[in-house]
Amino acid sequence: MSTVWVLQHIGCETLGTIADALSSAKLSVKTIRPFEGMAIPKGMEGATGLIVMGGPMGVYDHPQYPFLSEEMRLIEQALSEEKPILGVCLGSQLLAATLGAAVVPGEKKEIGWHPVQLSPEGERDRLWSGIEPLFTGYHWHGDIFQLPEGAVPLARSAQTEHQAFRYGSHAYGFLFHMEVTEQIIGEMVETFSEELRESRIEGQEILRKIPDHLPRLQEIGGVVFGRWARLIQSIK
Repeated sequence: MSTVWVLQHIGCETLGTIADALSSAKLSVKTIRPFEGMAIPKGMEGATGLIVMGGPMGVYDHPQYPFLSEEMRLIEQALSEEKPILGVCLGSQLLAATLGAAVVPGEKKEIGWHPVQLSPEGERDRLWSGIEPLFTGYHWHGDIFQLPEGAVPLARSAQTEHQAFRYGSHAYGFLFHMEVTEQIIGEMVETFSEELRESRIEGQEILRKIPDHLPRLQEIGGVVFGRWARLIQSIK
């Protein structure tokens, strides 16, 4: 059975529904939690794919979180070996930074439910083909990234120009979240309650809108993550 390595940065930001896609594709998962002291692998030997999840730290916080540099070296090796990569939120920023793009704080944080617009390239992408070009995504980020040189822009929001991109044929970065469940959203609202207060965003309003937006977002995520998982099946 092929194994996908998952880099997790905080307890509440788990694979969520990505786990269902990996299970359906008969892929095993090894989760590495550097915030608990687990070591980042030196190379991609033994793994057929790499998923890098979200977290509260920034790409530029290497002095406080030295494992971020090790993660970028692992991403670089996965890129060189053309193994499928999926970066979510912080993971997309780490992927962009590894590819040489700048990652900087945005003018304001983008948190909650906001529309995502696919680009023309996104509508033709093999992960996104057939998905409606405008849908509501779940967001929780303060940093933004430039589009890496040679990457293909896949989606944007009104506030953030680059919400998703593809590099090559197997590496994808999604700044917004499609993997979330009701439980994950609830845990994020609780865990990051101080951030919400500082940003003057009502956590209860985020929770209230779950029934309106989460079911369709999970359907979209199921399609996209399922297609990503099949990338691994196609090259193993």
